[in-house]
Amino acid sequence: MIERTYFAVRLTGVILLGMTSGCIQVKAPDKPIEINLNVKVQQEVVVRLQRDAQDLIQNNPELFPQ
Repeated sequence: MIERTYFAVRLTGVILLGMTSGCIQVKAPDKPIEINLNVKVQQEVVVRLQRDAQDLIQNNPELFPQ
């Protein structure tokens, strides 16, 4: 009795799996994926310019009197 029940459960699982296998589709996109990183690049440039300007002012106080 247990073997028949186990067989019926397995058979039902295989049938359900077979029914859903035709519904799944994996397709590559038509257009390439584009990742825009401009914001991060601009932030790094601003930070570098601020550090360079601060170093220039500290190293040459005669050029920028207060």
